[in-house]
Amino acid sequence: MNLKRMMDQARQMQEEMGRRVEKISVEGTAGGGAVTIGMNGKREVLSVKLDPQAVDPQDLEMLQDLILAAFQDASRKVEEKVQKEVGGMLGGMGIPGL
Repeated sequence: MNLKRMMDQARQMQEEMGRRVEKISVEGTAGGGAVTIGMNGKREVLSVKLDPQAVDPQDLEMLQDLILAAFQDASRKVEEKVQKEVGGMLGGMGIPGL
């Protein structure tokens, strides 16, 4: 296989991985669903849902902690899905660690 063909295949694979990552959508939650954050594969926040009972003006610190925890949960789920997608595409190539 020549170098140009390998480079073309690598570029095509990279484009396909990008398309798959863009389609990923997850929801991270905290506080038993009191806070839900929707996130895409590029880790862009798409939505934030708050249970009205989670909003206590006397305890904003708790709400802030729940939002942070939901964001981290969504981010972790994105990472897992990206690894699964990329690993599935690259797994058959014999690359160590995949």
